[in-house]
Amino acid sequence: MTVVASNTPGHDPKAAARALDAPIRFAPGGPRPLIALTKDAQLLATLRKVTEPAHQVWPANSELDLPTGLMGHHAGVALIDSAAIATPIATLTQRLHAQFPELVLIVAGNADEQSALATQITDGSVHRFLHKPLSEQRVRLFVEAAWRRHEEGHVVPPAAARLASPSPPGRAAHWWLGVLAVLAAAGPLLWLGTRTPEVALPPTPPAPSTPASAAGDAALESLLARADRALAAGRLLAPPGDNAADLYREALARNARDTRAVNGLEQLIDRLLSAAETQLQDHHLDAAQQLVDQARALSPNHPRVAFVTAQIGAQRERAVLGKAQRAAAGGNVSAALAVLDDASRGSRPSTLVDEARQELAQQQLDARVADYLGRARDALNAGRLIEPVENNARFYIESARALAPQSAAVQQATQDLITRLEGEAHEALTARNADQVDVWASAAGDAGADPAQVASLHAQAQQLRSAATADALAQLTRSFTQALEQGRVLEPATDSAKFYLAQLQQADAASPAAQAARSSYDTRVLDEARNTLRSQDFPGTRRWLAEARTAGVDPGEIGRLDTALAAAQDEAQQASSIVNESSLVRTRYVAPQFPQPARERGIDGWVDLQFLVGTDGAVSDVAIVGAQPAGIFEQAALDAVRRWRYQPVLHSGHVVSQRARLRLRFTVQR
Repeated sequence: MTVVASNTPGHDPKAAARALDAPIRFAPGGPRPLIALTKDAQLLATLRKVTEPAHQVWPANSELDLPTGLMGHHAGVALIDSAAIATPIATLTQRLHAQFPELVLIVAGNADEQSALATQITDGSVHRFLHKPLSEQRVRLFVEAAWRRHEEGHVVPPAAARLASPSPPGRAAHWWLGVLAVLAAAGPLLWLGTRTPEVALPPTPPAPSTPASAAGDAALESLLARADRALAAGRLLAPPGDNAADLYREALARNARDTRAVNGLEQLIDRLLSAAETQLQDHHLDAAQQLVDQARALSPNHPRVAFVTAQIGAQRERAVLGKAQRAAAGGNVSAALAVLDDASRGSRPSTLVDEARQELAQQQLDARVADYLGRARDALNAGRLIEPVENNARFYIESARALAPQSAAVQQATQDLITRLEGEAHEALTARNADQVDVWASAAGDAGADPAQVASLHAQAQQLRSAATADALAQLTRSFTQALEQGRVLEPATDSAKFYLAQLQQADAASPAAQAARSSYDTRVLDEARNTLRSQDFPGTRRWLAEARTAGVDPGEIGRLDTALAAAQDEAQQASSIVNESSLVRTRYVAPQFPQPARERGIDGWVDLQFLVGTDGAVSDVAIVGAQPAGIFEQAALDAVRRWRYQPVLHSGHVVSQRARLRLRFTVQR
């Protein structure tokens, strides 16, 4: 017998904007402060500890506070904490350097933000980059180096110098005063340089990415993307059909539960009300009222709308009262009465002016004071403490005070008002309505309440907010943990661990709950990638690794899994390829046993087999793929090949499994 193997086959925004194009240099003076834009209390404490007493550390809590601090304090050094800003760090530092070329900049952040600033660090626009977490010694060294650079004279790189326009001779020492005046008039809104047709508004960074709609609604995703772009571009309410308000409301009409549309509208309302508050600070009451009305049209019951409306009403009343007070102080009681009459005529017509003209000046005064106090009592009894505007107890009492500030009756009425306002604030505390507490407390403070009592009410309102935030974080944490335990890691889009993690980070990314959830999520994503790799579900492994990159998981772990995935894919491909058995090195051979019936009958034949040579050289997964004649030699071939052994196959320096094919011939010796 032989066996043979063979192969087979309000101001002037334009002027202010032009002023911002030129760099600002401050006149020489005393020791400059260090401006720190950060919300990190520990970093601020470290800065104060390491900074020399001659240089005060001035904190800025937001980007809007930063220009005020830089201009108002003539800062020499600024530290920008990237965690405290919404604008991309490279954009903000470039803008700062262009506008304040003598300012020495230090930035604190992570490795990605350092990469974004590489060019500015190289050309000196950014003096130093502090990696977080920070050490006190490193902060000290960088701050001292920054002050040395400032004292030696800050050299403006050519790129920044080109942004400055040359000053005419004879005006170099004073040109910045005009710029500063325009900037002060323009206010913080011009710092960001974005306007709507109605009023200048600060730009909004793009909304955080959220999970895609579970239903895959392409139209909804398009609406949200357009809405986000409109919000970022400042197209809040116009043009019709292509503004953030219309687009977000259209998105909600398609899916009323989509949190991205809800959050987008909330950001839009926040921008309108923030702009209204800025207009209010500049005493542009009509512009402020217009913005509040626009916000009210979007959300009539928004708590901040009520608060800003109350502030506008209070300022409008103060303007009327101031005019009346000036007239009364000059002895022109009739003019004072006329001012007050004009203000209150719309709410309650009166003939007291005609009667007053017939009386002596003092009688006019006494009658009007009594009238205002009577109106104030009626308003108090009706609960109209601070609203509606110019027809409330506060307005009438202040009207009386404008005419007779020393009157005992007026002082008593004032105290009664304060008592009622503080009582309303305490009721709002009981109802856990923090925003309404602030409204009543601010009104009490305006009326002359004890500042300590007013501060206590505001503090208690803040405690309510903190408690509400803590409750929300606890609920989100429970939902996150439950979703993770039940395997809802990515889906459904609005009830998954990924969704709840995003909510936690949006609420308070620095909280222990959010950080712990982030760590658990990262670990789970990596575990899922490893599990799919072990089961050779390579597409699944790639999906989990993509999610890990999006989530910001440790790049080192991702790199190791990438390497393991490539090796596993290579091994699987190698194992799935079939080579001729003759190309392998056999280390153990067992001859097939010729079946006795075939020998007796003189039958020849062959069997085609495929088998797998493992990483240890053993043979497994032996399969018959053909035989002639069928049913005679197959078992003898299987029994023999299963006992063979080979040298393990090497591929790219690694031992891999290899599938092989073989034809065994069975021939009777004659």
